[in-house]
Amino acid sequence: MNWRKEMFGQEKPVIALLHIKALPADPLYEGDMEAVAEQAGHDLRALQDGGVDGILFSNEFSMPYQQKTDIVTVSAMAYIIGKLKREIKLPFGVDVITDGASTIDLAAATGANFVRGIFTGAYVGDCGIFNTYVAEVLRRKKALGLDKLKMLYFLNCESDAYMAPREWEHVAKSVIFNCAPDALCISGPGAGQTVSSQWIQKIKACAGKTPIFANTGCNASNIMEKLEAADGCCVGTTFKKDGVFANPVDKDRVLEFMEQVHKYREKESRRP
Repeated sequence: MNWRKEMFGQEKPVIALLHIKALPADPLYEGDMEAVAEQAGHDLRALQDGGVDGILFSNEFSMPYQQKTDIVTVSAMAYIIGKLKREIKLPFGVDVITDGASTIDLAAATGANFVRGIFTGAYVGDCGIFNTYVAEVLRRKKALGLDKLKMLYFLNCESDAYMAPREWEHVAKSVIFNCAPDALCISGPGAGQTVSSQWIQKIKACAGKTPIFANTGCNASNIMEKLEAADGCCVGTTFKKDGVFANPVDKDRVLEFMEQVHKYREKESRRP
């Protein structure tokens, strides 16, 4: 049995992003942690009631993101997850955006089943130059005894450019060889923007047994096509009210999306 089936009960899981609102010290923070926790609780219930397979907590509204995240941000995320822990019914993961070491620490503190993050590569973009230190991150994971923690690596950064351009097939092969990711996540050029199914298939062809996840742009109208190409998906914006990034999760949109996922799974179950 592959780890996805074992963890999520599905060969091709739908991992829903729970975007935590801005936290203390974030530029967009509105000064009320209990309101942030309440919104996270609403979104958690809407996602779980909508039938997704897993939950990924991320500090999506901590823009602009820090390479070395403030302790208060990670502490606030841990507080919110701890506050909701009894309500979490699904496997869950964490992502302290652009900070791999803090992501590992948060996973250890909260008992997360998996993490997602930008663990490899060096990038340049709107916020300057961004480097990763995967050797340190993996040693931190080992030191904390997190051998069962699954790691989903971004193959490409959503908005920034790779500093040493290479063919993405070569990047995928070297990341798999050097770092043994549990899955690679392929993103479009920005949050909510679609990833080409042809590109997913191209990376899958060179990735061997490493699963490939569609990381952005999945919606109710294209999810059957994306699951045909990919081994799972991470979904955020399309679950929001009116499909708008800043809005809360809309359970009806989750149900609509998962209805298409169930149709795909039914079709797959009938294949010889």
